Amino acid sequence: MLRSALKLALLQRSVALYNAQEGVRPALASVVRLNQQNYASTAAKTQVREIEPEPEQASEPKVAQDRPEAEVDPASSSGTKSFGFGMFMGQVAPEQVFPFPEVMNEEQREFLQMLVDPVNKFFEEQNDALKNDMIEKVDDPTMQGLKEMGAFGLQVPQDLGGLGLSNTQYARLVEIVGEYDLGVGITLGAHQSIGFKGILIAGNPEQKAKYLPKLASGETVAAFCLTEPASGSDASSIKTRAVLSDDGKHYILNGGKIWISNGGLAEIFTVFAQTPVPDGKGGTRDKVTAFIVERSFGGVTNGPPEKKMGIKASNTAEVYFEDVKIPLENVLGEVGGGFKIAMHILNNGRFGMAAALSGTIKGVIKKASDHAANRTQFGEKIHKFGAIQEKLARMAMVQYVTESMAYMLCANMDQGSKDFQIEAAISKIYGSEAAWFASDEAIQILGGMGYMRDCGVERVMRDLRIFRIFEGTNDILRLFIALTGIQFAGKNLQELQRALKNPLGNMGVLASAASKRVKRKLGLSSGPSLQQYVDSSLSSQATQVSKAIDNFGGTVEDVLMKYGKKVVEEQFLLKRVADAAIDIYGMVAVLSRASRSIQRGDASADYEKMICTVFCNEASERVAANLATVTSGRSDFKLMRDIAEEVVEKNQVVQEHPLGF
Repeated sequence: MLRSALKLALLQRSVALYNAQEGVRPALASVVRLNQQNYASTAAKTQVREIEPEPEQASEPKVAQDRPEAEVDPASSSGTKSFGFGMFMGQVAPEQVFPFPEVMNEEQREFLQMLVDPVNKFFEEQNDALKNDMIEKVDDPTMQGLKEMGAFGLQVPQDLGGLGLSNTQYARLVEIVGEYDLGVGITLGAHQSIGFKGILIAGNPEQKAKYLPKLASGETVAAFCLTEPASGSDASSIKTRAVLSDDGKHYILNGGKIWISNGGLAEIFTVFAQTPVPDGKGGTRDKVTAFIVERSFGGVTNGPPEKKMGIKASNTAEVYFEDVKIPLENVLGEVGGGFKIAMHILNNGRFGMAAALSGTIKGVIKKASDHAANRTQFGEKIHKFGAIQEKLARMAMVQYVTESMAYMLCANMDQGSKDFQIEAAISKIYGSEAAWFASDEAIQILGGMGYMRDCGVERVMRDLRIFRIFEGTNDILRLFIALTGIQFAGKNLQELQRALKNPLGNMGVLASAASKRVKRKLGLSSGPSLQQYVDSSLSSQATQVSKAIDNFGGTVEDVLMKYGKKVVEEQFLLKRVADAAIDIYGMVAVLSRASRSIQRGDASADYEKMICTVFCNEASERVAANLATVTSGRSDFKLMRDIAEEVVEKNQVVQEHPLGF
């Protein structure tokens, strides 16, 4: 009786502390707005799930319900199969991660294999990445070849002129593009991954039939128009505006967009603009609406191509709209529902970036390993030196992790998963940072040769820099991961509160929750066992992951109880929560994949086991260090905040020069 009472008291205290802080949902709304695109383009993207498409085009567009634009569709704490959400409660949702998912049937696999070799051959023999970079465009023969291959409509249904690829099939092809030329990848991605993706996910049958065939063939090119000078990460603050004409037959669009990939090439634009919608009180309020805009409507112009650090082959320009008449039938989705469409486009697209960047890392590994195998210094091939071996090993390791994340995620999407936003954000962050790291190390191995244009790696590095900025900056996405997961965990505490009101009817739920808390307080593991899901030779790695998930769930709960809704202000802590989540997802992805390879007897099984072992060893240490920092309340954070404020106030470094002048 005493033991049961102790458990129940501890559980009641946890819920009471959480409720005293009012939860995090109200504050999350303001930060989820930051989960936006900061630079409108991407190297490679994905298929999407439908967002309630209209069965037919109505004479007047529907108006979205009046609810806060920043809201995201919350996952149910009891219904989601997402591993990403589950780990925020210290739980494992095994369905999507164990065993490593395989979703293609034999027909899909054969069709994909038929495409891989021709695409590889095209990029090896016809595309000239260095030339594209120098002339700052994809040359005309390459563009025509891409159109003839069907590369402009990879996921458009076959009955509308596309190839109709699944997410997994698409990922495999954009991986090839990412290996050879990210500038071409941006051109293709800006067209289909975001440019006309809104038509795929929210267009009605008439809109799809009208626009997709020409877009799939490349006869027309598309662009995604969201970013403005005053609205980068905070997309809901856009100023571009569309108002209904006096005769009620058109929307009149005015405004401008910046950094639009394909902005100077596109004939079809997905444009997001503020529109007045009824507020339910007799007045109106502005909400974002998505429109399909044709250049032929008139009033659409663009500036000259931007001069950029990288991805020079892609066209990036400002786009201006002056009194553009948009027919009512060109509203995409509901009036006032554009913010949700933009979020779905971006969330659905992030896995494709990880797939493309896994290909980029493959490419730089080939160049670095070839040089290391043939370069002689001090009487030895340089691959014999430990310093070079560590670089190559780490490059191979981050490639394996990126690739594992990408294909686990796209398989989940092909299986119909809807709650993949955390995993997608993780894969984008990890992939973009891993590719930057690997390219930097490749240049170091190559030495002076790597610094030269003809080698090609310096171009790759310039191209890569933007990937940590667009599709949501990595800094913003870290906040998104942490706060989305914390919100989910907070909902679980609320459900426990409801259970406490009827303890006799919910004894099993309460006993389980209380037992976990008692074990954590006593320093005992309460985490889920993964032993049944992995090969026995990876048992110790499975234990590392289990412990990390358990500690992570406990830390999230502690953060919730300590900060409540004010956690939104604790960005130093949130970054470390997100970093721990990224490492945990990486560990699970490689553990699952390596186990599959071992159990199938793959030729690379021993190699994959080594990567899994090293990564889990190091990642588990990083997780423990980050979680310890979160719970310790280090004063360094306040000092860093003060240092930053002084720098901003002085607009320069603050200390005196060591020479005094």
